[in-house]
Amino acid sequence: MNLNKNIVLLGMMGSGKSTIGYLLSKSINLKFFDIDKIIEKETGLKIKTIFEKKGELYFRNLEEKITLKLLKDKRKIISLGGGGFLNNNIRREIIKNNLSFWLCWKSSTIIKRVYGSKKRPIAFSLNENDLKKLINDRSKIYSKAKFKINCETLTKNMIVNQIIDLYEKN
Repeated sequence: MNLNKNIVLLGMMGSGKSTIGYLLSKSINLKFFDIDKIIEKETGLKIKTIFEKKGELYFRNLEEKITLKLLKDKRKIISLGGGGFLNNNIRREIIKNNLSFWLCWKSSTIIKRVYGSKKRPIAFSLNENDLKKLINDRSKIYSKAKFKINCETLTKNMIVNQIIDLYEKN
């Protein structure tokens, strides 16, 4: 097993990055870090509140700082927020020195999971068509991940096992 690289999970909000990251950490005994949870802990605010009170730019700057700092160490599982991989600096560092896994789902599945969610500031303000466009736009960037996991027909354990298999081979 290649223990010199981090496992970085990316994908749309609602794709299961936090859940899979947690399950993965239990399976291979690596520490799990959820960027959104770290941001909430550091600020004492929920992501939704940060967006409302301080704005998306503040959130994105904090997300970049925390993520890049976390990526410096190795042997971790890191779950990015849905927009984390869109940041050029974060993406460049992940592609260069880490193993990235895109948890990919059909647009309709993501829309069912997040449409109108008050917990997800970006999804809450979009109608279904705009959400579909966001998914399509982000997918072009997510596709730069080293690995794409088509999750639609897989159980959580199957996703975890597929990531472990790929991690052990690289």
